[in-house]
Amino acid sequence: MRRMKKWLIVGIIGMFLIGIIVPTNNVEAFGGVSARNAVLMDQKTGRILYGKAMHDPERIASITKIMTALLAVESGKLQNTVTISSRAVQTEGSSIYLKPGQKIKLEDMVYGLMLRSGNDAANAIAEAVGGSIEGFVYMMNEKAKEIGMSHTYFSNPSGLDQEGKEHYSSAYDMALLTRYAMQNPAYAKIAGTKVHRAPNTAESWDYVWKNKNKLLTFMYKYSTGGKTGFTKKARRTLVSTASKNGMDLIVVTLDDGQDWKDHMSLFEYGFKNYPLTKVLHNGGIKEVKNNLYRGHVYLKNDFQFPLNESEKKQVTVTFEMTKPSKNKRIQNDEIVGKAIIELEGEQIGARNIFYSESKVKVFTNEIFQNGKEVLLNLMGEHTDG
Repeated sequence: MRRMKKWLIVGIIGMFLIGIIVPTNNVEAFGGVSARNAVLMDQKTGRILYGKAMHDPERIASITKIMTALLAVESGKLQNTVTISSRAVQTEGSSIYLKPGQKIKLEDMVYGLMLRSGNDAANAIAEAVGGSIEGFVYMMNEKAKEIGMSHTYFSNPSGLDQEGKEHYSSAYDMALLTRYAMQNPAYAKIAGTKVHRAPNTAESWDYVWKNKNKLLTFMYKYSTGGKTGFTKKARRTLVSTASKNGMDLIVVTLDDGQDWKDHMSLFEYGFKNYPLTKVLHNGGIKEVKNNLYRGHVYLKNDFQFPLNESEKKQVTVTFEMTKPSKNKRIQNDEIVGKAIIELEGEQIGARNIFYSESKVKVFTNEIFQNGKEVLLNLMGEHTDG
């Protein structure tokens, strides 16, 4: 009996150690993440696949620099040469060691900003793009409103904590910002760069900046970019992006001492449980039975959406067709209806339906359970196809 107890204790200890050593890739398996705030978002659709206090406004540290980099890219001034001011370099924290009077291309400073989190680069970019740091901060907050970041306020371009000044965002808002920014190829290229070399006019050696994002440089092969952050008050913050099997995901964590592990776990959870599913194919629509339209209507674009297995059975599509005019001939490629896609009664997307004078090839849509045709006069503007 004593021997059995001994082996039982050894077995329990062994199982405990295995649980510590072997990380799980399933969010549900360990009940969530270590972060105080977190979000997992599908980049293409904006769908939230996991959230934890994701709308709470918090300190965000250097992930602020995603907005700074975005505004620099959108300014159209990346190839301009900037002269560094004394004020720009008068900052604490991380630096790329710019010097007053030094000349450097704006694009190179954005690389230094994103890869090495240079606070001096953030200030210099702000002056070059906004005319002053204060003018640039105004631009940051206006852009935040434009994107829909409703729990965000910026007071500086770097993310440093400043006494008496508010500076905050939420995990969800930062995911919104990243989703928007990743649509810009120039930003996506910079955010996904592992090493960048830039000429240094102030010294005899060139800058060589290695990205601080360990997911990108060696830890996670599906990583496509992101931004690290840390201050004593905000603690560790991290935004990262990843792509696998045609699916692009965004993870944001705030105040997370295990951010690398949590981001990999969240990515794997999303890729495994919410694969990007093709709900509608481009091409002819079999479900439209109206004699005038039958065999002559089609979709120009697929519709894809991240769905788990049970949700695939809950998707419905309604084909709303315009009532044809007796006195007007339907033109080739004319919009004659709309496909409305719903998940459990909530609209998740729409596609315009086009008319073809010649017969079109028809595909069978197998994902959704119920496809119904409605003939009516559509009012208002059509969504893009």
